[in-house]
Amino acid sequence: MSGYRVQFAPLADEARRALPRPSRVLFDSEMSATLGRDPYGHGSCPVGKERDRREATVAGAFVVYYVSRTVMVVTAVKIVARP
Repeated sequence: MSGYRVQFAPLADEARRALPRPSRVLFDSEMSATLGRDPYGHGSCPVGKERDRREATVAGAFVVYYVSRTVMVVTAVKIVARP
């Protein structure tokens, strides 16, 4: 399966950058290895009735994201992580 590009909306990126460096490196790696490979897998579930709006836990952080199948991009819009 081809991989998806992972990107972060401004508020999600702010939360991502607030993580301590070791946690951020692990989070980035896990995002690519899990949602970047299969955005509909990794224990994710749709939010409401929208199949492409999803939520999952990645490296201990709760992530809300959108999947764009046409351009193969996963956009994280919300990240909630313990410091």
